[in-house]
Amino acid sequence: MVKLTDHGVFLKDGKVFDTADISAAEARKNTVAYSILKSHNKSGNDEDLKIKFDALVSHDITYVGIIQTAKASGLKKFPIPYAMTNCHNSLCAVGGTINEDDHVFGLSAAKKYGGIYVPANQSVIHSYAREELAGCGKMILGSDSHTRYGALGTLGVGEGGPELVKQLLSNTYDIKSPEVVLVYLTGAPKKGIGPHDVAIALVGATFGCGFVKNKILEFTGPGLKNLSIDFRNGIDVMTTETTCLSSIWETDEITAEHYAAHGRPEDYKKLTPTGTAYYDSMIEIDLSKMESMIALPFHPSNAYTIHEFLENAEEILAKVEQEAKEKFGKANYDLRSKIKDGKVLADQGIIAGCAGGMFDSIDEASAILKGGSTGNGYFSLSVYPTSVPVSLELTKIGVTADLLSAGAVIKPSFCGPCFGAGDVPANNGLSLRHTTRNFPNREGSKPGDGQIAGVALMDARSIAATARNGGIITAATDVDYEYTPHKYSFDKSVYEKRVYYGYGKADESAELILGPNITDWPRQYELADNLLVKLAAAIHDPVTTTDELIPSGETSSYRSNPLRLSEFALSRRVPEYVGRSKAIAATEAARREGDAPEELMNVLSKVGNADELIGNTQFGSCIFANKPGDGSAREQAASCQKVLGGFANICYEFATKRYRSNCINWGILPFTLDKDTKFEYEVGDYVFVPSIRKAIEDGKEEFPATVIRADGRTEELTLYVKGLTPDEKEIILDGCLMNYYKNHSEI
Repeated sequence: MVKLTDHGVFLKDGKVFDTADISAAEARKNTVAYSILKSHNKSGNDEDLKIKFDALVSHDITYVGIIQTAKASGLKKFPIPYAMTNCHNSLCAVGGTINEDDHVFGLSAAKKYGGIYVPANQSVIHSYAREELAGCGKMILGSDSHTRYGALGTLGVGEGGPELVKQLLSNTYDIKSPEVVLVYLTGAPKKGIGPHDVAIALVGATFGCGFVKNKILEFTGPGLKNLSIDFRNGIDVMTTETTCLSSIWETDEITAEHYAAHGRPEDYKKLTPTGTAYYDSMIEIDLSKMESMIALPFHPSNAYTIHEFLENAEEILAKVEQEAKEKFGKANYDLRSKIKDGKVLADQGIIAGCAGGMFDSIDEASAILKGGSTGNGYFSLSVYPTSVPVSLELTKIGVTADLLSAGAVIKPSFCGPCFGAGDVPANNGLSLRHTTRNFPNREGSKPGDGQIAGVALMDARSIAATARNGGIITAATDVDYEYTPHKYSFDKSVYEKRVYYGYGKADESAELILGPNITDWPRQYELADNLLVKLAAAIHDPVTTTDELIPSGETSSYRSNPLRLSEFALSRRVPEYVGRSKAIAATEAARREGDAPEELMNVLSKVGNADELIGNTQFGSCIFANKPGDGSAREQAASCQKVLGGFANICYEFATKRYRSNCINWGILPFTLDKDTKFEYEVGDYVFVPSIRKAIEDGKEEFPATVIRADGRTEELTLYVKGLTPDEKEIILDGCLMNYYKNHSEI
């Protein structure tokens, strides 16, 4: 289904060649990705890019912190369209006002700074961007990792909040020119195959080997014409799970129809590779060979065909149970109890969000379920259309009625099922979801309390087939149904009645409305001459997700309160981390007051004259993980570490650029190790890095360090920080991005 080619290829007239009569350097300028990056690059250098975006998007987990940071850095008005959607904290906070307080703050900020405000349940973030902001040849930056609008001819990039702050202050997004990977589509999907089937197969083939990490995927090929725009969008949004930087698709008349249907025909233009184009590697996807897929807990790359899974369920589910045991200890996950008479039963089906809640997927799911029943047993089905316009059209054509008649529950536009808010299954439950992720606890369980459930990703079509069979997992290709696609009609009037369109209408006199949970960031200090960190967590899993660094779900209510949110840091992976970090931070506070504890003096005496070092050696906590940062773009995965007194991460590599950027923007040194270095140190051990400030100032990338073991032994260690841009160096030296802007107020 998916074939990887790990060497450069040329594309000319829609055909792939290994060689061409043009150099790779010249031919790479003929990719669609290159042309868009070039038109947005302000550096004048094709290798070191300084990008300015056309629009920004955030949701209500991130926009409060972004605006507060930008305000503290001198924000006067939004320089480009900035849409703030309310699709993550849409649920009320039982016994409190804090979620709605954030929404009121968002509207007040839109009025003050000239923003676009999308009220709760009107649209999920990426649906609104597709409907209202995307345009062929544009670039959009979002504070959500699934910021992907490539199928609409728009390069979307998901980053942490500080990168949006830079854009709000008219600065740039600085990256090295990324490699571009050709995704060559052939064939046509058979009946019952949906975008999630293709996406899961793609993620399964590329994630583990890092084939497209921090690269741009460029989709083209003869199979393109066989995919609707929703089908393309459904694949595109999932490219985030491959760890690529962004994605872009060749555009055609199907793309043009999308813009015409949304009343913006002028935003369409033909995008296609020109002449002979060079790509650094290639992925071939034969759509005609695609099978119904399932991604089992606890990652979208844990991919199988549904048929393969059902044939080997006992063995495969035993592996998932073992992983759960290793991750969660006392929580006993019994998935094999789902196997009954050779069949596998699920407890729940969810079709939702930017991936599953699109018109085509719900339309076809309804056709599969029409005249059937989800049953009155343990299985339940919930459907969340991705926006009010989509929901309205589904209602007008009778799809909503058919789903309700079959036993489904229709819910408002909301991202909750993707990160563990709402629809939490029972203990030991298995939820099938057409959403973007199935990381641990994204279904809302709390293994630390002995509660555990899991999510398997499937396409809406197979979820509907499963619902029709009362929860018995079923591939949509195995059921007989009639389906004639409905043509989608977008009705913007619902947005015109509810959305606040404030771009270009900034009112400096408007007051920001701050609820009691919206607080400023605590003071951060510049980097000292020397650095001493103490390991507060050592995680040896192959990959550590941002969900483990800061859990999703119920924590989202505290996103606007840095101190309260930090209490959740690593709470489901290393529960002792917060207490350890606070103790380290208390020691640093005492040092700053001139009252350094004896323990700290003893440690410094192992590496020099403690009396001389104590005044210019910053002391903080540190996390070791093999490969941290897969998953969400939310900055809190890093900011919580800093709020708790974290000053460094040590790893072999960062799973994503966005997490590394978040660390840098919060003044956390992103140390890496040589792959052959064995990091066998434990919680309680110290790492001393002398003259770190001068080394960063001088642009050094290799740092000699000393490990002071808890028992007093010392060992030498080499750390690396590679590829810092000039601005990133200054941000680290200043202690964080906010300090950087304060110190460069003339910007």
